[in-house]
Amino acid sequence: MSRLPYNANMRRRTRWIVAFLVVVAGVVVLRLTVLAPQPIEVRVATVERGVVEDTVSNTRAGTVKARLRAKLSPQIGGLVVRLPYRQGKKVAKGDLLLELDSKVQRAQLEVARREVVTAHRHAEDACLAASLAEKELARTEGLDANGIASAQQLDTARNERDRTRAACGAARAAVDQAEATVGAAQSQADLTLLRAPFAGIIADVSTEVGEWITPSPPGVPIPAVIDLLDPSSLYISAPIDEVDSERVAVGQEVRLSVDSRPGKHFMGHVVRIAPYVEDVLEQNRTVELEAELDNPEAAAGLLAGTSADVEVILDRRRDVLRVPTAAVGEGGSVLVLVDGRLVERTIKGGLSNWEFTEVLNGLSAGDRVVTLRDSTAVKPGAHAVAAHGDA
Repeated sequence: MSRLPYNANMRRRTRWIVAFLVVVAGVVVLRLTVLAPQPIEVRVATVERGVVEDTVSNTRAGTVKARLRAKLSPQIGGLVVRLPYRQGKKVAKGDLLLELDSKVQRAQLEVARREVVTAHRHAEDACLAASLAEKELARTEGLDANGIASAQQLDTARNERDRTRAACGAARAAVDQAEATVGAAQSQADLTLLRAPFAGIIADVSTEVGEWITPSPPGVPIPAVIDLLDPSSLYISAPIDEVDSERVAVGQEVRLSVDSRPGKHFMGHVVRIAPYVEDVLEQNRTVELEAELDNPEAAAGLLAGTSADVEVILDRRRDVLRVPTAAVGEGGSVLVLVDGRLVERTIKGGLSNWEFTEVLNGLSAGDRVVTLRDSTAVKPGAHAVAAHGDA
């Protein structure tokens, strides 16, 4: 009879133990499932092999410019009577761009041409008289040799010869002067015609047929009426930081991009580095750099004045292990996603630019590194998963 209470106690104790274990197991399960902290989502990139470059970029936006660009105006004032080409039209060298009313100049030219005709006739008469005087002198000298002509007749013949000869020379000089007047009148008439100094595209026309235009007097700037540029002479001018000026040299390869064509790049080379530092903004001293396109046809349609960026390629290494530069923290630290946890590693870097950094050691191809540490939760030991769409 005395064993029954003991067995009952044992059963009761066993039930408590079992219940306790069930509760503990439930807590553990809850902590591992429902109550378990959710893994953070991180942006990652896969370490791979590729190209890494050492580059220098402009500090402020550069500008697309044209070496052949002329703002044109006639040298004289007048009434516009013709504008054969408008904005955006292509023109050849020598094409007429603008014509002024030239009635006065043409009339003056016609008068000058008629004066040439008159001067030629006067010259013919004068020189004919000189020829006759020369023959008369020869005849008189023959008579004088035979003792027939007097000394006075001989002197008279010689004086007439000299007078008519001088008159002939003066008449010929008058012809030259009249022809020079024609040239001057023709030049004045030509000033009413504005022609293209080179082949290009009309960028702007700021006048209209029927308007009176006036040339710019000395010291008083007046806007030009026609803006002509050659799109094949485009180049990019951009400022680089003064600390990079010693690393850049003429002939180095550059990568060019323009805002009007996002995502597209043009290759070129450095053609000029300014021999001085621009210090207008003393806190941001820069050196002006000029680069030309290797293939101008690829940039057909690019507008002068467009903002542009320049990357000077100082060095390039191909087929090296690389990691996004954004993934590299202070001291070369990176966070690697390994089996759902973030592990910190330290790398030794080589060449680097804003996009990629060469990895000399510390990582292997295929490792997944965090590229954005936008939260204090992104730290070594944290549970993490790659963001949707990342490698």
